[in-house]
Amino acid sequence: MNTKVKRNLFPICLLGAWLAFALTSEAQPVTKIAAGRLHSLFLKSDGSLWAMGWNQDGGLGDGTTSNTNRPEQIIASNVTAIAAGYAHSLFLKSDGSLWAMGDNSYGQLGDGTYTHTNLPEQIIASNVTAIAAGQFHSLFLKNDGSLWGMGYNLFGQLGNGTYNNASPYGTNRPQLILTSNVTAIAAGAIHSLLLKSDGSLWAMGDNGLGELGDGSFGNKTNLPELVLSSNVMAIAAGQFDSFFIQTNGSLWATGDNNHGQLGDGPNFDPVSPQQIVASNVTAIATAGDVSPSATGHSLFLKSDGSLWVMGDNSYGALGDGTYNQTNLPEQIMGSNVTAIAAGAFHSLFLKSDGSLWVMGYNGVGQLGDGTFNNTNRPEQIVVNQSYNKISSQLLSKSSVSLSFFGNAGANYALDRSFSLSPANWIPQATNPANSFGALAFTNTPVATTNNFWRIRSVP
Repeated sequence: MNTKVKRNLFPICLLGAWLAFALTSEAQPVTKIAAGRLHSLFLKSDGSLWAMGWNQDGGLGDGTTSNTNRPEQIIASNVTAIAAGYAHSLFLKSDGSLWAMGDNSYGQLGDGTYTHTNLPEQIIASNVTAIAAGQFHSLFLKNDGSLWGMGYNLFGQLGNGTYNNASPYGTNRPQLILTSNVTAIAAGAIHSLLLKSDGSLWAMGDNGLGELGDGSFGNKTNLPELVLSSNVMAIAAGQFDSFFIQTNGSLWATGDNNHGQLGDGPNFDPVSPQQIVASNVTAIATAGDVSPSATGHSLFLKSDGSLWVMGDNSYGALGDGTYNQTNLPEQIMGSNVTAIAAGAFHSLFLKSDGSLWVMGYNGVGQLGDGTFNNTNRPEQIVVNQSYNKISSQLLSKSSVSLSFFGNAGANYALDRSFSLSPANWIPQATNPANSFGALAFTNTPVATTNNFWRIRSVP
């Protein structure tokens, strides 16, 4: 099913200017997020799937190959899990079926072809419980604990005992990797990680920079290799790096650290796991991309709901208000963060109220804020099909006052665009709402023809 969101922008004419209705903050909570190289996915509490950003290979699944800078509804209900790769996407439905869309150059969709698709395609009818999307490969688990993989396998990242050394360098049908006892999976750029029911950590694929954590580098393996025998509870695989969390809440990392993404201080590449944080870590996310422009950044959560970041910050993906790289964990939010996702150059997180926040590179609209502007601070994305009217008052021939009723004490930004086809929202000012929820923007820029205005909530 492919359901488009209707963007009901009802403009009002004022001295040749146009005032777009602003989004309301009342929306279904967002429950899950995923970040690909240049696109983003999320689920809402009603089971609907939404997408934004890069779509040239059809990875958004909306039936087009056009990028979008606003969240677009792809599936209306029953979606339970999502994963985003370089330019392909995977999702699960409540019946255990596996669906895929986007780039299929190496067979990563698993549909028996090497043809891209811009609409969701069912790959497995039932019994799938978990998914992971690497750069050009995909992994999934079934309810019997079996591990399956498809796609790019030049470096053995599928772990099926082979290297696909001839074009197209992958397999386009799901391959059985392990028959039982697998409980979690992670797909990096060209390596993969898995956990077993005994808490053991296993790795396969490229080990050029020590990302497998076996004490060596510059090699590769096409079979799962034991890294730790017990006590691992969560994993994440990035570009050429790997992270895991132990049952005592400690965070460990190995592999590429060129941009400080491991967070251990010195920028050297360890070939065996190094402890980054001693306790209280509950979730980890890291970016996986081997493009020529690839960098690397990571995020993690602590048990108090605080958000921490490290690594490259060239586009503001760390959300600290700068564009400076850091090789030590830096706290961004003090509490209430419940989920995280890392794209190649952007980041997403959720708060306990179900709100979605974004930061970093936005060149193809992957932040979903209606602009193509990067941001180095967290920005809330409000997803709704209804709008509140912006009231206007003439101040002079060259300026107007815009007023709006929002949430008391919340901050709101005024944006301007010269068109809605497409919109390119440019921030103009930020004001707080008063104790009654009212706010006003005065002395706004000259009200010239073809100005469109938007008010949105911000941190």
